[in-house]
Amino acid sequence: MPVTTVNGQPRILVVEDDAAVRNLIVTALDSYGYARVVAVTGREAIARAATDNPDLVLLDLGLPDIDGVEVVRSIRGWSQMPIIVVSARAEDADKIDALDAGADDYVTKPFSVGELLARIRSALRRLSYAGAAAAEATPSPSVFEDGDLRIDYDAGIVTLAGNEVHLTPIEYKLLCLLSHNVGKVLTHDYILHEVWGDGQGSDLASLRVYMGSLRKKIEADTAHPRYIQTHVGVGYRMVGMGQGEGATRDV
Repeated sequence: MPVTTVNGQPRILVVEDDAAVRNLIVTALDSYGYARVVAVTGREAIARAATDNPDLVLLDLGLPDIDGVEVVRSIRGWSQMPIIVVSARAEDADKIDALDAGADDYVTKPFSVGELLARIRSALRRLSYAGAAAAEATPSPSVFEDGDLRIDYDAGIVTLAGNEVHLTPIEYKLLCLLSHNVGKVLTHDYILHEVWGDGQGSDLASLRVYMGSLRKKIEADTAHPRYIQTHVGVGYRMVGMGQGEGATRDV
């Protein structure tokens, strides 16, 4: 996963309900030029992680609505973005629970700002190295295959169980966009921008119509989609083999 930048700087999601600690972290990030977004509850953090696509998450565990470990598990269900837990819980059991759930690092409060920034730099370096290695090792595929679904990007042909699927240009662009981002939640705004451009010749209602039409052509059962999941109020995700199926639909 390459580092996504805002004005050349990585974007960091800060999840902290304590205003004093949150302001300390935000001030430190601002002073070093990091772009940042903020959430104060677990559910807001999950939504922000999906919609803002941060490069890294700084996560408190003691949140007012759901435990931070549940936030880690939720994000890990669809993303490998680095998560650094920043928590007052210092017991080994708490650290083990968070790391086993999918956190990449664990910093206990009170913490040194210098140490936290160093851990952020380290996590972002690993992210950049992993992205560069993947880019070198894996050339862009010309064919996408998942179960019975096959997309030949070079030929512009989609088949399902060997039978050609006739898609409109918009449906084909939607399918290609999703298949190039398997496992990632693509927000409505992102899809509208990528498919229709800055002029945005469509809206959310039209997107839902096109997505519903696309599903009818590639899904055996649109009530229980195998390939394209809806994340209600957020966007859509192409599900790869072994990632499960079915999601609440808003189409």
